[in-house]
Parts: sequence; C-alpha cells; structure tokens
Amino acid sequence: MTILAIDPGDKQSAYCFIDSEDLRPLRFAKAENAEVLLVLQLEKYDLVVIERLASYGMPVGRNVFETCEWVGRFTQAAQKPVDYIYRQDEKLHLCHDSRAKDANIRRALIDRFATHDLKNGKGTKKNPDWFYGFSSDVWAAYAAGISYIETKLNCKQSVKIV
Repeated sequence: MTILAIDPGDKQSAYCFIDSEDLRPLRFAKAENAEVLLVLQLEKYDLVVIERLASYGMPVGRNVFETCEWVGRFTQAAQKPVDYIYRQDEKLHLCHDSRAKDANIRRALIDRFATHDLKNGKGTKKNPDWFYGFSSDVWAAYAAGISYIETKLNCKQSVKIV
C-alpha cells in the first residue's frame, strides 16, 4: 500500500510517498501548494495522511488559518481516502515525549532507519542512505506518515470488521 503523507503549510507543503510494507520513502518534495494539489489529483496512492493543526490556547496568526484552508483543499482534491494525524501523536510515537522538537524527531528517525550515515541519515550520491535527498519539511511529512502507519493503519489492518 502506498501512503501519501503531507506536512501542510500556508504557501508550500511537503509530501512523501511511503511504502507501508517496508516504510521506505518512495518519492518526496517540498512544493508550492498548487503543485501539491496536482499531486493529489494525478498521482497513484492508496491513502492520504495529512498532519492536522491543533490549538493549545495560544493566539495564532493568519498563516495558521491559511494552512487550515489548504488542509481542506487537499482533503477535497484527494482521489483516495484521507485521514489525519496530530503533531502531538507523532511526538509521542517517535520520541515518547510530548515536548519533543523537530530535531528530536529527526534524530529518532535517523537512529531507527539509517544504515551507515548515522550522523544525518542521508549518505552521499555514491552511497545513499535511507534519507538521501531529504530536506526541511520532508522530514515532518515522513514522520507523519510513519506515525500514522504504525499507530492507526496497522491497528485497522489487524482488526477484522465482521
């Protein structure tokens, strides 16, 4: 099964296609939101996972509301089922700590998946590692996808609905 995980933003969003069997990132990018809409409409995938925003009582600005609007547009444009995961759930799943930051999440992913480049998990062009080519928000998209697959998708697949 191919999962399309999205880390939404107000102008650009990151996405990552993930093989749910071996958890390998298949294709990924950070792109303008209009391009991500086209990916949702034209590419092949089985499920979309979008990181959902949550309010913790602090005031937010315009870019947060615009990001919420894009989450709605992505949901509407999807050609397959859509589900959501909160950042808090990712932190707890990957780091076992609700106070984890992006660097902690990245470190947890590198420690888990990197095979030879244990510093940044990317490797080189001649000797690529698991995260070769990853940058910025692609890490967040991958984290959302992995967390969803391991916490929600595997639970749904193991329970038979009669």
